[in-house]
Amino acid sequence: MKMKLLIPFVFYLPLVSGLFFLFSTAKFAGFLESVYSTGIYYRTIRPYSLLTGKLPFSLAEILVICLAVLLVYALVGAVVALVRKPGVFLKGLPAKGLKLAHLLVAVYLLFNLVWGINYNRLTFAEISGLPVEPASVHELAGLARQLTFMANNLRSMVSEDERGITTLPAGVRDMLGRAHLGFEEAARIYPQLGGRYGYPKGVMLSRYWSYAGITGFYFPFTAEANVNVDIPHFMLPSVTAHEMAHQRGFAREDEANYIAYLTCLLHPDPDFKYSGVMLALMYTMEQLHRYHSETWREVRNEFSAGVRRDLGEWREYWERYQGTLNRVSANINNVYLKANRQQDGVYSYGRMVDLLLAEFRMDQGVPGAHQGW
Repeated sequence: MKMKLLIPFVFYLPLVSGLFFLFSTAKFAGFLESVYSTGIYYRTIRPYSLLTGKLPFSLAEILVICLAVLLVYALVGAVVALVRKPGVFLKGLPAKGLKLAHLLVAVYLLFNLVWGINYNRLTFAEISGLPVEPASVHELAGLARQLTFMANNLRSMVSEDERGITTLPAGVRDMLGRAHLGFEEAARIYPQLGGRYGYPKGVMLSRYWSYAGITGFYFPFTAEANVNVDIPHFMLPSVTAHEMAHQRGFAREDEANYIAYLTCLLHPDPDFKYSGVMLALMYTMEQLHRYHSETWREVRNEFSAGVRRDLGEWREYWERYQGTLNRVSANINNVYLKANRQQDGVYSYGRMVDLLLAEFRMDQGVPGAHQGW
């Protein structure tokens, strides 16, 4: 009898303690930064990432596929059991539901312990010293014009296919193998971006990811940065860098976008530089269109022909994959972001522009100047 009472206590005590710890971490960002993000996380996940990185395929993709098959099997089994023995099935439903709830809570706790706590680390603005503050439309337009100037110049340095669209001449695998070079340069300025991790991986079912609107994802349980390699080539380097930023413990989407821009801009190769600047330009133009459409049109008219073709390819690509699954995926992503304390939901991505503007001010109108671009 005493043993039966002890088992639930042994199970629930660490579970409840872990959840209490997770929900209180937001108050201790500095502690998390020094003890967990640049300490425990760096020392454990980095070598684990190098280990899973030795596999030539995405282990995360295999696990997700297996989980999907398992869920379908369980659902079919439940329907069969309900039809054959409805009384027995309904009688055992509460116990099964409780077990499922226990499992989900345990997975959520594990997710946070291996990565999710990073949502509460110091912001990259605090780490970098970038003074994020409200900006005028005039400043936003100045940033957009500077990024346009940079994009136009870099566009002339990249390769094109027979349609005049930016392409990776040595292929996607070569690009994935070069992605770490930008982080090595950025680590000279921000050591938190340094360290050797497993190489990013393209996934086999990339085209099907596009139906869900997914360009990439970091899977904490395998420490892999996964990339949808079916998307237009000009955005692949920045998408890859975004997932690598997550791999290095920067969980917030707006910060991962800014780090992708930063590390691409510092990369020695023009295809990465161009991709990073295009990422920044697209988000900046989106905000400019929201607040001053007339200035947006003026800046858009300054795009070079090559930049226009690439943006047209990007728009046409996603138009082919619009549908119910894409909308459902966006809603799930929105809920996920809010659940992880990004209360702006998908709109938190737009806050990347605040970091760009802070850099713009520091460099007196030249984004990237203090990094030596």
